[in-house]
Amino acid sequence: MSTVFTKAMRKDHTILIPNMSPVHFNIAKEVFANHGYNVVLLENQGPNVIREGLRYVHNDICYPAQLVIGQLIDALKHGNFDTNKVALVITQTGGGCRASNYLFLLRKALEKCHLQHIPVISLNLKGMEKNPGFKLTFFMLLQAYSAFIYGDLLMALSNQVRPYEVKKGEADELVATWTRYLSDRFANNRGYIGYAMKRNLNEICRQFAAIEVRKEEKIKVGIVGEIYMKYSPLGNNNLQAYLEQQGCEVMVPSMMGFLYYGADNAITDKAYYGGRTISSVVTQLVLKQLFKVERMAREAMAKSGKFTVPIPYTEMKKLNDGLIDFGVKMGEGWLLTAEMLDLVHAGFTNIVCTQPFGCLPNHICAKGMIRAVTERAPEANIVPIDYDPSATHVNQENRIKLMLSIARENLESKKNKK
Repeated sequence: MSTVFTKAMRKDHTILIPNMSPVHFNIAKEVFANHGYNVVLLENQGPNVIREGLRYVHNDICYPAQLVIGQLIDALKHGNFDTNKVALVITQTGGGCRASNYLFLLRKALEKCHLQHIPVISLNLKGMEKNPGFKLTFFMLLQAYSAFIYGDLLMALSNQVRPYEVKKGEADELVATWTRYLSDRFANNRGYIGYAMKRNLNEICRQFAAIEVRKEEKIKVGIVGEIYMKYSPLGNNNLQAYLEQQGCEVMVPSMMGFLYYGADNAITDKAYYGGRTISSVVTQLVLKQLFKVERMAREAMAKSGKFTVPIPYTEMKKLNDGLIDFGVKMGEGWLLTAEMLDLVHAGFTNIVCTQPFGCLPNHICAKGMIRAVTERAPEANIVPIDYDPSATHVNQENRIKLMLSIARENLESKKNKK
């Protein structure tokens, strides 16, 4: 019998959050803190995390599960936490992806560690599990949505400025400054709706546009793949940092795109399989409102004329027409294919597709669609990289270097034609 997170625990228990995307999660964690929860975003990395994951999770389970559970177990063992005053949180989508089972795998791992008394909170929007001491309120969801909008903007701007900045570290410092500021605003119920949010979005873009940069042409590389591997430095062996060391500008698709995709799937379900019309209508209305906020962020980026502005989710979805059916929606599904086309259209023709062991949807919609994508966009230079506990950094980097060598040839050819 699993331990429930009670109202009494809310007062004195610390909730540990596995870290998927440092930029987004450092802002989002404040949403929990501002609503009375004691939270810690885990930063532990290294071989110990993978070893703990392999020790307590069967090796035929998805690699992200091994990493997420390994990070939590490693933190419990070596993070100086009182195991009698700690709880864990993990997401559940409720879909066909095995990620919905991570919760149960984590509880099984805790039993093996003799830590089954530690509560595990399911973070989901479908009411699959309930804990008396933890509840997602409307204002929590609203702030979380705003946090991810800010996170996407900070990620996009810093990625476009960092490779060219004259004063190294200026973009990252600005990200840290705004993370602290937004956390303070959220704590005072400010900055996550209306004019205040619009003002913040505009000011963020203005400050990034003011950073002095060198005018030079770099290889542009996009990163796609399974959501954890795409964003997590722990999962992809610090892929973005490695690419930037190789002289590249990196673009990673927005996290909100995945959340829109998840909501949009409810509309697809109604169209394909029937069901309650009211659910589909409500989802459409909610998405319509969310897209208005997304538009504010895009308009803020466009004002300076210095940044590559992402296209709306609805336009990215259209890129997929005739390529892969919208009913293919396990894991990242058709979104992964659409993101590759979106990157190519944005000028990021060189793409690293991060593929974790055990993720069948990722292999089908990424590696399995490369030929179809390159037929539609011949300029695409895509390399799938497999990630699992036995994969060596050297092998992964060699494959990436081969892709980059082709990218350099294409860039030189482009320069010579000018």
